[in-house]
Amino acid sequence: MKAETNRGKTQKNRINATVIIPNYNGIRYLRDCLRSLLDCEEAVFPVIVVDNGSGDGSREMLRNEFSQVRLICFAENRGFSAAVNAGIRAANTPYVILLNNDTIVEKHFVSRLCGALDADGRYFSAGARMVTMADPDIIDDAGDFYCVLGWAFARGKGKRRERYQRPCDIFAACGGAAAYRKGILEELGLFDEAYFAYLEDIDIAFRARLCGYRNRFEPGAVVRHAGSASSGSRYNEFKIRLSSRNNVYLPGKNMPPLLLCLNLPFLLTGFFVKWLFFVKKGYGRLYLTGLAEGLKMLSHGRWKAGKQTCCPVSLPVCIRLEGELLFNLFARLFW
Repeated sequence: MKAETNRGKTQKNRINATVIIPNYNGIRYLRDCLRSLLDCEEAVFPVIVVDNGSGDGSREMLRNEFSQVRLICFAENRGFSAAVNAGIRAANTPYVILLNNDTIVEKHFVSRLCGALDADGRYFSAGARMVTMADPDIIDDAGDFYCVLGWAFARGKGKRRERYQRPCDIFAACGGAAAYRKGILEELGLFDEAYFAYLEDIDIAFRARLCGYRNRFEPGAVVRHAGSASSGSRYNEFKIRLSSRNNVYLPGKNMPPLLLCLNLPFLLTGFFVKWLFFVKKGYGRLYLTGLAEGLKMLSHGRWKAGKQTCCPVSLPVCIRLEGELLFNLFARLFW
């Protein structure tokens, strides 16, 4: 009887969040990621790894060393959005936390993100303070923003960690380390799988903003991030083609007609400037190929499957959002 009482006293509380980790040939990082995650709290929470057809032994390692982690396997690489959507559908908690496999989380990562959402029901997501793996004093991402030029950027990237210690509103939480309300994700139709990779977190945040929700930066949740673990480098053919394609697809599918008309001159300017940048990098033709693919996606109506449908978009919401897109263009200089 005494032994049963002692077991009851040591039983851990549960956190109402499921952590979902998409994985593609990430065995180099995945073991350390999971160890840090499972040790970061005094409470317990479900963890799901969705494997995108890895052939590097990731699945075998998970089965042998992390029996407490649920594994969902795809036969082939179906991309980030498909992987996290499978995890979201399998989760039975009000919150889901997306986490890249090339990360190490610091103490109380899960509870701090959940606490940010608990504090205010208007928030759809809460993003972590991401720092670089090589130098944890340097910011990798302190919230994502989107501007009228059609550019998405990470707030604080390359700057000192101590500059980003206060919670604040952001345009979007980086999907590499963020908590979301599952119910709102389901209202929005989950992540758009047409993206495959890159900008899908900006897309879901854009749809949430059109519905009146907000997104939050939570500096108390800290993650060390290696970066480019799947694509291999900052600039490569895979990343440039998909990013440029998605840069066209995102505003075309999400912006109401009024916003699209107002922003079209800015968007064309943004595409031109980026093309010049990639010409210097030797990827000018590849960037144009990606833009053409984005237009093709819109012309074939692929956007309809990922279009937000949870609410009508009002004129005040459009005006407020346009003001943010303009402000973010100049705010980048100071963030």
